[in-house]
Amino acid sequence: MVPTLIFAAAAAVMPPPSSCTVSAPPGASAVNATSLTALAWAPFHRPEIGWLVYAPKIAAEIATTCAVATPGFAAAMGNWQRGHRLAPTGVFDPLTFAAMKARWQNARPFVHIDGRAACPPPPADNRLATAIPSESYGKTIRLRAGALAAFRAMLTIAKRDPAIAAEPRSLTIFSGYRDPASDAARCTTDGNCNGIVRATCSAHRTGLAVDLWVGSAPGQRPDSSGDSNRAAMTAGPQYRWLLANAARFGFVNYVFEPWHWEWTGEAI
Repeated sequence: MVPTLIFAAAAAVMPPPSSCTVSAPPGASAVNATSLTALAWAPFHRPEIGWLVYAPKIAAEIATTCAVATPGFAAAMGNWQRGHRLAPTGVFDPLTFAAMKARWQNARPFVHIDGRAACPPPPADNRLATAIPSESYGKTIRLRAGALAAFRAMLTIAKRDPAIAAEPRSLTIFSGYRDPASDAARCTTDGNCNGIVRATCSAHRTGLAVDLWVGSAPGQRPDSSGDSNRAAMTAGPQYRWLLANAARFGFVNYVFEPWHWEWTGEAI
């Protein structure tokens, strides 16, 4: 049975004005407003400026729909920090993000096996099912049958949202199961094995990972990891909908890549 969803994407939910003007740690709002586009850091071992890419996920994590520059956001941040044994400054910082990132990564079953001496073997061919053309973005996509069924249930509900339905490419799959040998060969060709963009032990070998079309910046590919491209993705309705709803269908996100989601409903 497909669960009944409440469409509460952050972009569409406006909080009561009073909830965003509550008391907050002094100066926290101003610091957050500045660091949003100016913080120099490397949360995934690659230099980045600002945290605009991650702001929607962070807002969801601290349970606020208040804008980053508001006292309401700072208050919610302080409450989250207090609940996770961090100094409740209300200021977003790399230490706070590291605690959040650990939670998000631990929600991905693949993370618990990635980095071991041996990668998990790929599923037997008879365990893979093929998506129909309208579910894919330009190529043949195969996934474990359970993951494909969960994706279809999610897509059916997502298309009830007018912003999702208006774009035919919304949430179509452009990468699913990838043969480990082929993936390793491409990794070598790209010259980035075990880097942030491509790894020899990829979650796609499990048949449980999907790369979904969640938009892109003008002229950019739907899988480009450029900061401006990722920021455009996380600002769009597709990613915001997934943030609000994908977990109900068993999907979790690798937060560096807004397009990459993994199904948790079956053992690796």
